[in-house]
Amino acid sequence: MPRSHVAQETSAGGVVYRMDDGRPLVLLIRDSYQNWGFPKGHLESGEAPQAAALREVREETGLAQLDLRAELETIDWYFRFRGKLVHKVCHFFLMQTEHPDTQPQRAEGITACRWAEFDEAEQLVSYDNARTVLRLARTLVGAGATQ
Repeated sequence: MPRSHVAQETSAGGVVYRMDDGRPLVLLIRDSYQNWGFPKGHLESGEAPQAAALREVREETGLAQLDLRAELETIDWYFRFRGKLVHKVCHFFLMQTEHPDTQPQRAEGITACRWAEFDEAEQLVSYDNARTVLRLARTLVGAGATQ
């Protein structure tokens, strides 16, 4: 299929972690299809990926205080939506918070937020490309060296 017939979408999101008694916990969200993953969403016009990632994570999880720690990975995939082929690119960033309380953005189909240790998160995450992002986050947080 020629590239002109492929819709392009760009999103940004975050892998958020917090420390709990010396162990890192990572935040997952569950979408309306019951899939676990990370908060993310579309870039607004003129918005930088880092700004979009922070905005989307805040909106989807209710976490107001987030510290951007590192750029993680940019992943892409293709899917069909209403018969049209879409190429989606998503920029992920590592973020840290001290606040455990979350509020899923139900109006956007977020049905739950959940803190999990990295091993549990790896089992829960629904998509392989998100697992790749999680593994990189784990390396950067240093969880792999402490377990």
